[in-house]
This record gives sequence, C-alpha cells and structure tokens, in this order.
Amino acid sequence: MIQLAQIVFILSVLVILHEFGHYITAKWFKVRVEKFYLFMDAGFSLFKKKIGETEWGIGWLPIGGYVKLAGMIDESMDTEQMKQEPQPWEFRSKPAWQRLIIMLGGIIVNILLAWFIYTVMYTTVGKKYVSTEVIQKNGLAFGEVGQKAGFKNGDKIVSVDGKFQDNFSRMVMDILFSSEVKVDRNGEVVTLNLTDEQIGDILAKEGRNFIAPRMQGATVDSVWADTQAEKAGLKKGDSIIALNGNKFKFTDEFSSTLGHYKNDSVSITLIRNNKEEILKAKTDSIGKLGFMFRTYLKDDYVIEQKMSLFEAIPAAIKESWSLLVYNVKSFKLILRPATGAYKQVKSPVGIARQLPDTWNWEFIWNFTALFSIGLAFMNLLPIPGLDGGHALFTIAEMITGKTLSDKAAGYVQTAGMIILLTLMALTFGKDIVQLIIDKFF
Repeated sequence: MIQLAQIVFILSVLVILHEFGHYITAKWFKVRVEKFYLFMDAGFSLFKKKIGETEWGIGWLPIGGYVKLAGMIDESMDTEQMKQEPQPWEFRSKPAWQRLIIMLGGIIVNILLAWFIYTVMYTTVGKKYVSTEVIQKNGLAFGEVGQKAGFKNGDKIVSVDGKFQDNFSRMVMDILFSSEVKVDRNGEVVTLNLTDEQIGDILAKEGRNFIAPRMQGATVDSVWADTQAEKAGLKKGDSIIALNGNKFKFTDEFSSTLGHYKNDSVSITLIRNNKEEILKAKTDSIGKLGFMFRTYLKDDYVIEQKMSLFEAIPAAIKESWSLLVYNVKSFKLILRPATGAYKQVKSPVGIARQLPDTWNWEFIWNFTALFSIGLAFMNLLPIPGLDGGHALFTIAEMITGKTLSDKAAGYVQTAGMIILLTLMALTFGKDIVQLIIDKFF
C-alpha cells in the first residue's frame, strides 16, 4: 500500500504541475480553460467543481490528466465546438507562436520542477551519488552474462565512449548505451565493444546488477532452507576463508572456483566465533551450495556534497540536462530491437513495484525530479496526442503558413490517442500479468 501511495502521490504532483503549465500559459494569452483534470474522467469523474469558467475535477483513471482549452481538439475529442465560428477567447484564434508556448507550457514546468527540486536537495541534504572511483578500488565483479560479454572479474572501468563517469549508477547505464568501453585489466587497457545482442542479454537476465564492486571478506548473509549449505551446517555470519584448502581474497574467486565442482564434495574453511572450522558439503548439479554472501551496501560508497545556493543552482541545471540526455539515449536503445530494451518499459504499476516499502521523503522528491524529466521528454516526442505532436504541427504552420484542417486534426488526434492507449494497454497488461505471476505462481 505504501508503494501504491507513493506512485499516486508522485503522479499527482507531476500531472497537476504539468497541466498547470498549460493552464497558466493559456490564461496569459486569454484562452478560456474549460476543464482542468487530474487523471482521466472517461465516462465519469470522482470529483468535480466549477469555479468561474473552469471545471476542476479528479478522474477515475490514473493515466495522466488534461486541461481542455476552448477551440482546440485535444484528449477530450470534443469536435462540436470547432463547427462554430472562432471566438477571440479560443485557442484556435490565437497566433501560432502563442499556441506553441501553450503547448510547451507543461514540458517547461516539468523541467523547472526538476531543477527546483535538485536545487533544494543540494542545499539541504546535499548531492549524493555512489563514487565509481571508490566502488572499483578493488576492481569490479561481473555476473555470468557480463563475463560472456567480455568483462572479467577484477576489471576497472577506465572510460565509456572516451569519458570517465564519477557516478557509478550512471556509469552502469553508460555501458549499456556505449559503443566502446575501456577497462584496466591487470595494468593493461582492454577495449570492449558490446553488441546489441550482448546488451539484450544483460538487460533481460541481470540488468544493472550485472556489475558490482569486488567484495573482500566472504561473510555469509543467508542460507537457504533444504539446501546442501544448510545440511553442511553453514550459518549466517560465517566468514569463509578457503575452499578445499585454497585460500581466496574475493568472493567472486570462491564462487567461480566452486562452479568447477558439480555434484562433488568440497571442504569449506571458515571463521565462526573467532575459531577456525572446516565443514564438508556437496555441491548441486550446477556447482552451488545454496547460500548468499553479504552484498555491498551503496551507502558505504556514497559521496555527499552539500552546496551553497549559488553552487546548487548551476549543478541542478546540469543534472536536469544530464537526465534529459539519458532519456534520449534510453529511447534510442528502445528503438534498437536486438537489445530487447522495449521489453523493459514499465507502466506505473511496474514502477510502483520498484519503489521502497517505506515512506522516505528524500527518495520521493529525488524520484519525482527524475520522473519529471522523463515526463518532459515523453511529451516532447512528435507523436499525435502528445504535446510534441501538437507543437510539431504548430511549428509546421509557422514555417509554411498553412493550417491543418479541423477534420484532418481530428483524424490525427484520434490516431495518436489509439497509438498511446495501445501502448498503455500493452505496458499495463505486461506489468499486471507479471504481478499476478509473482503473487500466485
């Protein structure tokens, strides 16, 4: 329920402020705003109240919101008004440059919101990020898919497309967007060029977890029930120091060596209560015992940089721009079918499931800023039905001097809405089916 409450709160803030961007610019240019809705009111609304010329309401379908402007074919698909003579207060009666500003008003507010949130965060709790330099001090560990792509345990990232990324989370994304990765492997610089198929394997099987810091101190974090590890007597908190008498320094060395023993007996040397013990165990058919090592905590590698207001303002602008660039790169990745990135697109249902199950205002506002830039980018896309689609036709009108007919505009808007609703149905359906599978199967 807390995850649901968080996504509803975040979506409400973003939708209200996005639509307010359209509302305030429309009012500046004296365009009548007939409706202002949070969420869609298809068939009926949960709440509505008319104040002045505007009906304010909350719809029942949480997939966005809208403002209905007099004299414009929009999400409401109200074409009756367009059959009447244009009135001075209508959207269609305004110059193209004013209509363009109104169309871009929501996008501008989304970008300003992210900039404002980051400015406040940087001056209060500070800018926080996981340091790439610190996290790869002992090298990096890679999952099976990452190793198949050419990485090796112990590699250190030197550059991605010629640049070194200080932020580890961003560096992981950079690798997935890259055409060239250089790594330091035992003092030698090795160049890797990931194929779309390799990127697709990483996204489908391991995601961002395909890369992690190389961990020293092999401390057992959990032992699964009814496994060989439990039968052997392994316990949480045990520190493993050797396998079959061979000592190791990093946990990945233990795991890779253990993988060579399938359906075989092994001896595990460990420290328990400051005493050395040896346990006998038998591996399964894939060389596993059934336990997990303690994984890294991002907080151990976090850099906190608190800023003054004058430092925070340009840093927040830079961060907002950087996120917009990452949205562009993500979209380009989605358009490369071999990567399968389109399968990773999530609806609000899928996003909500990734949110923490405790209410954390710092996380919520950071996520709101991140999501706000994503919403701005999505609406910039030149797709009929989105702000970018409206803006594209308005810009074409400014260049050619020709206006799209009301009939053609209706067809375009209908086509756009069909496309958008189809995409929403697919993403919502995928995430709801996955939710059911995870809960009941």
